[in-house]
Amino acid sequence: MNAAPALAAPTPGGRSPSANHHGSHRHLLTRDARAVPAGVDAIIVPTARPTAYLEHVVGLAAHHRCTLVLLCSRRSSAAAATALAECAGVEVVAVDTADAPQALLPPFRTTAMLRGGRFDRRTDTSPKRNLGLLLAAAAGWERVVYVDDDVEIPRPDDLGVAAGLLDAFTGVGLSVGGYPDNSVVCHAYREAGGDQDTFIGTGALAIGRESFTSFFPNIYNEDWFFLLGDAGLAPSAVTGLALQKPYDPYRDTMRARTEELGDCLAEGLFGLLDTGRGLTEATAGYWRWFLGQRRRFIEEVVGMVCDTVPEGAAKQRMIAALKAAGGRNRLIEPQLCVDYLTAWRADREAWRAHVETVRARHQGRTLPRLLTDLRLPHRYRPRA
Repeated sequence: MNAAPALAAPTPGGRSPSANHHGSHRHLLTRDARAVPAGVDAIIVPTARPTAYLEHVVGLAAHHRCTLVLLCSRRSSAAAATALAECAGVEVVAVDTADAPQALLPPFRTTAMLRGGRFDRRTDTSPKRNLGLLLAAAAGWERVVYVDDDVEIPRPDDLGVAAGLLDAFTGVGLSVGGYPDNSVVCHAYREAGGDQDTFIGTGALAIGRESFTSFFPNIYNEDWFFLLGDAGLAPSAVTGLALQKPYDPYRDTMRARTEELGDCLAEGLFGLLDTGRGLTEATAGYWRWFLGQRRRFIEEVVGMVCDTVPEGAAKQRMIAALKAAGGRNRLIEPQLCVDYLTAWRADREAWRAHVETVRARHQGRTLPRLLTDLRLPHRYRPRA
């Protein structure tokens, strides 16, 4: 059986970390790197909220004079999103993704192995992000930035700084402020007094041309997987500031259930990286050990919430969410984790080949022609 990774040391703030959990992975990132700001070719926004949520990203695109790509579904529509961007004179591509040809994206083994089961993730976030990558590659863009529709960038020039760092890094994320961007379990840990940090992610993430051949698996923490190479974390940095808008992570227990497999896999892999080990050490024996640690951590957080959070409905919802996560965790077998990583590596190769094929086929075409050739149901407006 694999030896247990070393545990984190107490933090300068005086809080001792959990014996069952790594509360921060930020030491894996390069901080305070300097670069000459660079131009942003496009801001890509997967959106499912009402159009008003897009006002900030429209302003960002106007500031950087770049293309705004809006990947719309549910309560967002390409028609309404285009109208908003057009009023600001922004070049915009808006796509109703539910109507996009399925053949645009390859079939992923990681998706197929979970489809229809307890661990199936029934959201369209990852397919939207992958569609954005494919469009960026086919359009010949060099630097793009993902921004979520519930995130604000108080200093728009931070995106230019992040783009400038892409000459040296695979991904450059803005530091997340505002409401912390964590899983349900980690939110509860922080609120009960635990030492919990955040990591970079697609809430505000700049990526360059060479990174378009990585992909977002359809699982929670898909952005962490995007930043991984075959053996470890690709060179990644953090700069600037993004503000996450508040939301209720405990609104229902389903959120905790659907996050648990992705949170286990990502935390388990990054736990290896924290201690200088590689992804190849994620064997069945390692996962057996880690899953036990995770269960003990969830039980620990339940106890912390019981001891520190004031009585009331909010406390009961936190406990219910944690118990839901713990119940889902008990269904995760070590071999499932091994098999998922095997499928993920195969998907990386399939996606790389798919992107290179699409890139070569559509090289040099104008954006309007490209959108037509890809048969994307879209609305396009040039910059005014």
